[in-house]
Amino acid sequence: MGEYVQVQSSISSREKGLEIARSLIESHLAACAQVVGPMTSTYRWKGEVQVDEEYLLLIKTPAARYSDVEAHIHRMHDYSVAEIISVPINSGLVSYLAWMDEETQAPDA
Repeated sequence: MGEYVQVQSSISSREKGLEIARSLIESHLAACAQVVGPMTSTYRWKGEVQVDEEYLLLIKTPAARYSDVEAHIHRMHDYSVAEIISVPINSGLVSYLAWMDEETQAPDA
């Protein structure tokens, strides 16, 4: 077993989050993806303070898959500057981490 990350991205809607989550799982890029929310985000965009309702997409994957996950989310995301960040998973239940490895392997051709 290798290193693992939790990738997170703020999403404009529950539907968009579910679409991206399903696509990541179907592509074997992530073992698990969760859509959380709604939440209220406050941020500065183009010089103005914005307050919007968003959802949070949480994705569990091996660290080696991060660049593929990032590219996949970026292609599907509806924001021009999407939040796509990765947080290391320092430890976890061994059987869960093994399951993550199994679920993120490319399917047999």
